[in-house]
Amino acid sequence: MNIKGTTKLLGIIGDPIEHSKSPLMQNAAIVALNLDYVYVPFEVKKENLQTVLKGFQAINLRGFNVTIPHKENVIPLLRNITECAVKIGAVNTVWLTDKGWHGTNTDIDGFIAPLKKLNRDWRKIVPLIMGAGGASRAVIVGCEQLRCKEIRVIGRNLEKLEVFKNSFAKSNLNCQISIYSWDKLTNLIPDSKLIVNTTPLGMYPNIDNSPLTKEQNDLIKKDTIAYDLIYTPRPTLFLQQALKREAIIIDGSEMLIQQGAMAFEIWTGKKPPVDVMRQALLG
Repeated sequence: MNIKGTTKLLGIIGDPIEHSKSPLMQNAAIVALNLDYVYVPFEVKKENLQTVLKGFQAINLRGFNVTIPHKENVIPLLRNITECAVKIGAVNTVWLTDKGWHGTNTDIDGFIAPLKKLNRDWRKIVPLIMGAGGASRAVIVGCEQLRCKEIRVIGRNLEKLEVFKNSFAKSNLNCQISIYSWDKLTNLIPDSKLIVNTTPLGMYPNIDNSPLTKEQNDLIKKDTIAYDLIYTPRPTLFLQQALKREAIIIDGSEMLIQQGAMAFEIWTGKKPPVDVMRQALLG
């Protein structure tokens, strides 16, 4: 990669950010197409978010991805967001226009891409989603697109969960969202054929953590789909334990690839080399 004065800047913001594999994937795509871009990770604290976006605009950074914990907090700082992002209530991809920052969310298509390859009657499956942040919002909309009729969300703060549920009131979702406090997790696992971790529990560097205790993991039934949005490490402890229960495990790598490919096309206007991106990410 030959970085010059004409090179256009792209990036990703988050906290933490050192675990992100997006730079590997996006820069591989840039090199493959011989484009004059570079993609850089930026660690951004919550209190600095507005200042950072002003700085990005000042240096004409062309676009960036958004990861934990900024997917919701970035919205008020954007000039416009797509209908998809409004429905989810979170943004993961931002680009600069003449009128300011615009945002969308490419996580839905990324999330459901590996699930569509499985032979399931999604109308009969009640997903259990652990966590109620920006990532879980995309998972809910993705499950609704798969035609799940009920979606269970579990978190540690019931008051926040109520606010989370009510935030979907105007989204016209064709499904029921049920919320549960974390102490109900043990009871919900046996009936769940799709369990999704949207929390950072188990993410590098805390690789010895899992959202499930060993006892809870032992309740997972054979052929249950265990899906962890985390992709570093690969697999997480949650997925390692689920595999021992003969679950079908999916990590966040394919979601990352698919949502990243969509973002690449938004920024560059070029069809992304998805195979190149996958090879860079997975090796």
